Amino acid sequence: MRSRALFVSPVVYLAAAAIAVSACGSNPKTRKAPTAAASPSVPQIQPVTPLPDPVITLIEVSRKHFEDGERELKMGHLERARVEFDRAVDVLLESPYGARADARMREHFDRLIDRINAHEVTALAQGDGFSEAKTEPASLDEILAIATFPDADAETAEAVKADLALTEYDVPIPQNAKVLAAVELLTGRLRDYVQESLVRGSKYLPMIQNVFRAEGLPLDLAYIPVIESGFKMNALSKASAKGPWQFMLATAKDHGLQTDWYIDERSDPEKATVAAAKYLKTLHKMFNGDWHLVLAAYNGGLGRLQRAMVKTGDEDFWSLSASQTHLPRETREYVPLILAAIIVAKNPAQYGLEGVDADPVTYDKVSVPRAVDLRRVAEWTGTTIDEIQTLNPELRRWTTPVKHPNYEVKVPAGTGERLAARLASATPADLGALNWYTVRPGDTLATVARKLKVNRVDLAQANHLGVASRLRAGQDLIIPRAPATLLAARTERPAPTVVASRSIGGTATVATTGRQSEPAPVVYLVKRGDTLSSIARLFNTTVAHLQDLNRLTGSHIAVGDRLTVKAR
Repeated sequence: MRSRALFVSPVVYLAAAAIAVSACGSNPKTRKAPTAAASPSVPQIQPVTPLPDPVITLIEVSRKHFEDGERELKMGHLERARVEFDRAVDVLLESPYGARADARMREHFDRLIDRINAHEVTALAQGDGFSEAKTEPASLDEILAIATFPDADAETAEAVKADLALTEYDVPIPQNAKVLAAVELLTGRLRDYVQESLVRGSKYLPMIQNVFRAEGLPLDLAYIPVIESGFKMNALSKASAKGPWQFMLATAKDHGLQTDWYIDERSDPEKATVAAAKYLKTLHKMFNGDWHLVLAAYNGGLGRLQRAMVKTGDEDFWSLSASQTHLPRETREYVPLILAAIIVAKNPAQYGLEGVDADPVTYDKVSVPRAVDLRRVAEWTGTTIDEIQTLNPELRRWTTPVKHPNYEVKVPAGTGERLAARLASATPADLGALNWYTVRPGDTLATVARKLKVNRVDLAQANHLGVASRLRAGQDLIIPRAPATLLAARTERPAPTVVASRSIGGTATVATTGRQSEPAPVVYLVKRGDTLSSIARLFNTTVAHLQDLNRLTGSHIAVGDRLTVKAR
């Protein structure tokens, strides 16, 4: 228990006040203050400084811990946030007055518990092992949504002509109407988009150019992502191409990129760049070094381009794209857009854009022996969850992958040794956002999913199984954590009904499974300090409604009770 020296007892406070009153004398008449001419032997009366209100002091200490907890939570530091939230409550419970002795403390305590519970729900919802990293629309889809490209004006045409005369390019750039129109679009209507893409891409360009240089590829091709993705690592197209280089799943697998429930290496900037370089090099050989055909095949697919070439007998991209019948619009526009992006990106000042010179991305890699919660990684490296996810965009969940032996997680430069030391001393409970379940005789995926209140498809994919796979006794399964308090938040995939393991009303209950088309009820686990009133406020309902849902005749609830707060 903390020392109580920080807080002033109300008794001491009243006693001090009484002494202050007696020091003023018993004469109720107002006395004149002594003047400057008064005898120096007359003592001066010093004003009494009011003692601080101990309740207000206590509330401020509690509030400070809560605010520190919120700050840690925003950074993804669950351990530190939990410590601060606990201290915010404990300083009230450990006080000599009790958490509810004063009306002000009661109000603060109830509000504090509500806010902490709400934060806990939100934090778990974001990292419950199910939630997938958010994707962003692919840039090319948005660019091609523009119905027509503007014709280049005389100023743009002259700027490109002067640029091509002075700048050396390692990919052929024709000065035709299609390329000039694409430059007009990128430097006019899409100027802000191009500028933002160059800013994002600046930290990746040194790595991309190093990979291309090693593969003997033109360095100008490093600007392909300006059009494909805007250098957004988690860009996803309408056709399900993903990552900075917009790989389709089959092409990604053909070039060594892994994709499963935990990881999608199409979003790994370095691995995806290596795969893109290999693919471009292969296409270069197939099309006899014609980079315009290579770009057309990269976008439209190898087979489609080859069929168009066989049908027409034409081996020139510009001839093939002159007709609307041989190649799709996207491919006809794609090649001039890439060439225009190369022109603008190599000499942005020529077109009124700002040059960008950013430091390349640097990081340490640490091998992890088993699945580790990314929030633990953030906390143990002293950074934020956002930074860890930015460095590891290939991770689809809030955890490093399972069944990827010695997976290397990327952390800020200089923090690798610190993380390795923490991993060496950590227990399994410290590491995982995921739980393990040992299969018992008679278990199936369906029965385990119902028992543990998870989705069967997620359960299968998390364990690299088919939905109809048979289980064997003793087999260990990964169970993504799905807190009961979060069932309502997962509207796109309703979870099974959760029924209290110990009925609050005292009657026995049996777990049942709700139909997938129906919303699931929300069940809340009662924690220390909870009251029916505080829970009702948290879920925007009434005490009477909670009593009715849970067949309660009074207001008594206990820590560990499961309280239905929203019906089906």
